[in-house]
Amino acid sequence: MFKRTSQHLTAGLLVAVSALHAHATEGGISSWPMGIELYGMGILPPPGTYGQLFAGNYLADSLRDNSGAKAADIDLRVSTLAPRFVWVTEQKVLGGDLGFHALLPLNDMRLNIKRGPHDHKRGLGDAHLGPVIGFHPNDKLHIATGVDFVLPTASEYDEDDLINLGNHYYTVQAVLAMTYLDPNGLNADIRLMHDYNFENRATNYQSGRELHADYTLGWGLGNGWVVGVGGHAYQQISDDKCSANDCAAAALVDANDGNRGRSLSIGPAVQYSSKQGWMFSAKWQDDSGVRNRAEGQTYWFKFTTPL
Repeated sequence: MFKRTSQHLTAGLLVAVSALHAHATEGGISSWPMGIELYGMGILPPPGTYGQLFAGNYLADSLRDNSGAKAADIDLRVSTLAPRFVWVTEQKVLGGDLGFHALLPLNDMRLNIKRGPHDHKRGLGDAHLGPVIGFHPNDKLHIATGVDFVLPTASEYDEDDLINLGNHYYTVQAVLAMTYLDPNGLNADIRLMHDYNFENRATNYQSGRELHADYTLGWGLGNGWVVGVGGHAYQQISDDKCSANDCAAAALVDANDGNRGRSLSIGPAVQYSSKQGWMFSAKWQDDSGVRNRAEGQTYWFKFTTPL
């Protein structure tokens, strides 16, 4: 969530900061935390209420430009706790179970630009909520589809700050998730998402549309454990835009072919499902093939339990 450069920065810092601010979507940050979902992402459970807790830690040491070369050395650390509430109703829609969810992240963000400025913020991030419909074609295949709405609920925003706890714009995200689950064999999950980002009224900047997926692939050991790999794939599919006549980022957007971002990640993933109904999963993922975004490593943990 790196924002536009303050006019008070010294000339010596301007090159590094300008590179930071001119990358993919506004500041190179998306509404969705890439790779946050783990095993079981396509399963909508039986009617009832459920609680989930996501915990993550993201560490990045470089910013990549449009060609994949290093644009700046940075030290970015983002720690997140994100509770999610899920309610699955008795109502049927198109033959599937209707549910609703809401997620509100708590973020702690630190950014240091090498030989440059730094910033630190802690507080509420942007809320995610929406309806979902779950289908169960058989006992191993599960499908969930819905629409998520990302709301600019972050506790503070300043366009001149290096980092912000939220994006300060609305996002509508179409979702299709699928899970193949075999306790004694193959486990495979994918969550496909398409994001439409509205304009940030504070900066007159509109981030491009994004297509991305979280995935896991593993093998069930028959004792509740699944071991395998997981990560994400991300591609921005339309250019960023800046509508204001005096928008400082407009020329940089044009020069970088619309600031379209790209990234991939992969790493080990594990899950344990208890006989009491609660589940715990964890994943480490390492970024590669990055364009117009920060490059780093992420740890994700997910706990799910009936309420």
